[in-house]
Amino acid sequence: MEDKITKKKVLITGGAGFIGSHVVRLFVTKYPNYQIYNLDALTYAGNLENLKDIENHNNYHFIKADINEEDELHRLFSKYQFDSVIHLAAESHVDRSIEDPKIFIKTNVSGTINLMDAALSTWKSDFNNKLFYHISTDEVYGSLGEEGFFTETTSYAPNSPYSASKAASDHFVRAYGETYNLPYVISNCSNNYGFNQFPEKLIPLFINNIIENKSLPVYGDGKYTRDWLYVLDHARAIDKVFHEGRKTETYNIGGFNEWQNIALIQLLCKLMDKKLDRAEGTSEKLISFVKDRPGHDKRYAIDASKIKRELGWEPSVNFEEGLEKTITWYLENADWIKGVTSGDYREYYKKQYNVDDAD
Repeated sequence: MEDKITKKKVLITGGAGFIGSHVVRLFVTKYPNYQIYNLDALTYAGNLENLKDIENHNNYHFIKADINEEDELHRLFSKYQFDSVIHLAAESHVDRSIEDPKIFIKTNVSGTINLMDAALSTWKSDFNNKLFYHISTDEVYGSLGEEGFFTETTSYAPNSPYSASKAASDHFVRAYGETYNLPYVISNCSNNYGFNQFPEKLIPLFINNIIENKSLPVYGDGKYTRDWLYVLDHARAIDKVFHEGRKTETYNIGGFNEWQNIALIQLLCKLMDKKLDRAEGTSEKLISFVKDRPGHDKRYAIDASKIKRELGWEPSVNFEEGLEKTITWYLENADWIKGVTSGDYREYYKKQYNVDDAD
């Protein structure tokens, strides 16, 4: 009898983004019998150059579409008969959510509902070998004091429009599971870092600013603590949860790497000075403390013992090693950074896929 699991048709939303591109690459190369469909709206953070190395694989397919386009999602589900969804598409920058929260509600909440409705319409209560995997953030849990960790049973207490939108989408996924029997699993991750990350986030932004001798703006006193997760380790964890996670369960994915922002930045400056053959302390002089942002959570820390205990996953690199790998990649891929910061990367997908530019 044919094993249906070896011939899955997996829809990965946001697959041209930072985390999504690493997940797409892992699934395309690790599971040649799967058909992997990368659906991305190609907004500013979507970059198909991230996937140039696998774009010609027989089991890889790119679809330019927006999860806010409900009718189009139903058409695509009907046409391709996806049996699994790994949902990564989201607006994710906290500062942008403060400036315009409605965009985050539209994409992160309504877009997630659109996807689930399309899945339910296609699967028609035949949930054998079906899965809706929703990927979320530790920010839904709010802020921690000096001690303690977020667990899968921590109460939600989001403090920014971004985290509120992700919390709402988490709740809707669980509600669809209870109400419509949608087979789902959720994971909440800590701060990701690594290569191919759009330079609006702290680490790639500061690497680029150090290269160009620009200011390194640090919110408040810089004593905000985050857990950092290497993106390749996160992709491995997603693979584990997708294949071995229990339905209707939540898994927290963390790097066991707590760092205060200012300590991380000082380490980054030290490593960059070494890589650029600059005198130690040169880059640290670029640090400037700026007005804190509203609703800035003091500390996040993930307890990832459940995924380690149940699925056997744990990080493969410590933070210092992962950060050095990340710095090396950005320094060796200056054209990538230039293309992203200038917007030239958009020309690649317009030529390669004959699609119009995105908003």
